[in-house]
Amino acid sequence: MKFSEEQVKKIVALRENMLRQIDKDQEGIEMLEKNILVLDEFLKGSSFTKASQLKTEIEPEIIKNVEETEPVEETEPVEETIPIKRGSDGKVIANAYVTPDQVSIILDEQVMINADTPPFKSFFLDRIIGEMKKKDSVEAQNGKIQKESIIDYIINKNGVDIREIIIKNYRQKERVTELINTAGWSLTRMLENISKWLYG
Repeated sequence: MKFSEEQVKKIVALRENMLRQIDKDQEGIEMLEKNILVLDEFLKGSSFTKASQLKTEIEPEIIKNVEETEPVEETEPVEETIPIKRGSDGKVIANAYVTPDQVSIILDEQVMINADTPPFKSFFLDRIIGEMKKKDSVEAQNGKIQKESIIDYIINKNGVDIREIIIKNYRQKERVTELINTAGWSLTRMLENISKWLYG
């Protein structure tokens, strides 16, 4: 299959965008690993360690009472922010906010994209998320997951324009990468299609 020069440029741009995303993800992993090491060092010298050392000097019943009365701190779910860039020029067109439960893709305020613009529904919703949903449905039928755990999405709009795409129950880390990469590709193509319609 032979591609035109314009198609080759777009493919090259998409490839470079993916490589930049890989580099960014790698940097994020390295930063998390460094933070874990720092926290480990902090815990070694913290009161938690000292308290464990004192247990041999305290009666077991007293230890039990102390442990029962210690307040449990509630932790906020960790949220990761990943910029989504246009494949042609690298401009940030949206941001993905990732928590353990969902991925929220919020479009930049200046980006106006009609939800009916291809290939949003045909590719991103029906093919990418749709295929994930089919696999989850099969697993639910086989009893491997609950029906409530099947991947699903919500599209929030301002009129006809997309403002936010919420994807719930992605469940697998590798799905996050696929969802963000294909969302970036889809939004880039949608912007290109809008430009063609406007300017011919």
